[in-house]
Amino acid sequence: MSDYLQTFHRARAMRKAPTGSERAMWRILRNDQLGVRFRRQHPIGPYIADFYCPAHRLIVEVDGGQHNGSESDARRDARLKEQGYRVLRVWNLDVLTNSDGVARVIRRALGQEPA
Repeated sequence: MSDYLQTFHRARAMRKAPTGSERAMWRILRNDQLGVRFRRQHPIGPYIADFYCPAHRLIVEVDGGQHNGSESDARRDARLKEQGYRVLRVWNLDVLTNSDGVARVIRRALGQEPA
């Protein structure tokens, strides 16, 4: 099986079993609530973006503590940025306890709110 097909099938499996924070983030992003469409667990090359907005080339990653200062995440983000994507990382706890604040940060990244 090709690398792309493996990534595609892994993304599909991840969409079927979201974490609690991914479900909460999807409530913020789904149904065009921010005026743009997002995709969940979207393959981009060898990577799977938690949430991806094609219109703005914005990737939103919902992370737990294991990602704090991760060198592999930094390399991944750098490679995606080289390809013209923007990567926004938010913490699981923020998504679960401060969804309005997370929505504001995403709107700001989309250029919908002043910095």
